[in-house]
Amino acid sequence: MSSEVRTFTVGPDDDDIRLDRWFKRHLPDIGFAQVSRWARTGQLRVDGKRAAPGDRIAAGQAIRVPPAEPPAPEKAKPKRERPPLSEDQIAFAQELVIHRDPQALVINKPPGLATQGGTKTHEHVDGLLDALQFDGDSRPKLVHRLDKDTSGALLLARTSRAAAFFGKSFSSRTARKVYWALIVGVPSIEDGFIELPLAKQPGTGGEKMHVDEKEGLPARTRYRVIERAGNRAAWVELQPFTGRTHQLRVHMAAIGHPIVGDGKYGGQDAFLTGGISRKMHLHARRIRIDHPDGGRLDVTAEPPAHIAESFETLGFDAAAGDLPLDEVKFSETPEGKRRAASAAAKARRKERKGERRGRGRS
Repeated sequence: MSSEVRTFTVGPDDDDIRLDRWFKRHLPDIGFAQVSRWARTGQLRVDGKRAAPGDRIAAGQAIRVPPAEPPAPEKAKPKRERPPLSEDQIAFAQELVIHRDPQALVINKPPGLATQGGTKTHEHVDGLLDALQFDGDSRPKLVHRLDKDTSGALLLARTSRAAAFFGKSFSSRTARKVYWALIVGVPSIEDGFIELPLAKQPGTGGEKMHVDEKEGLPARTRYRVIERAGNRAAWVELQPFTGRTHQLRVHMAAIGHPIVGDGKYGGQDAFLTGGISRKMHLHARRIRIDHPDGGRLDVTAEPPAHIAESFETLGFDAAAGDLPLDEVKFSETPEGKRRAASAAAKARRKERKGERRGRGRS
């Protein structure tokens, strides 16, 4: 941190970027909060004029950077020690692994095991990660989640680089997740999309979601019927194209075909008689995602015993389950569209700037 006023000249590579972005590139030790304080008090100036963090700067301009304030001393936080795992816990965790490479692990999470801890939740995947370090430098990291009662493929990153890479894949929606579900009844359209916005249901403390056309966030799910048991039930493939909480469960219940065993969203209508388990019948069958070392990770997880038994009871052929998976083009994802729009806007700004300079020379 400098104790003197400094002046910097904007280089060609920083032309037309935001001022706060310039600080992030060239003075990363100065946080956004401090840049904002300087702007509010008039200390931050570009070419001698007051500037705001969101202002765009141009090559050749002079940025006045005032002396940085010394950071406030941080209070030492007590380090929370994780209890050591028993031999049985270590063996249990390692038996869940269905894929392992230097960058990634995939486990087949059993139903009833939460992904992370919470109120009254002491047994969870996060608490077992020490058992999955193997020959890595650190314990693996969670990069997405599954509901406690949902089983199946759960991806873990073994390095910080892999965690950042996979996180970007999920946020840009190029990763594909495929679920198997047993639902009550049979949809009239066998291959369709559900597009219903979702929001937290008031009065539930955020524990339950509902369809909310006014305040909800966009949510999109594709479903495909694999097999049907008359009009009683259907085995469906579900693909979430957004990542809202409980999305698949809410969407299927909303169209009148709740997932078997999902009393939270389907009520009593979510349960079948005739020896069908009352447990949740939702399984993360497959995950396909680009790999940080190149190529693609594509892993399938076998369903738990209660789902396999229900399929057998209903006469479903397990070999019919894995349908072809469409390719996703990055340019068609929300992130790809956002980047394209941003690039087009930047090109228009440069074009207008060139026009203004041209008028000034005439």
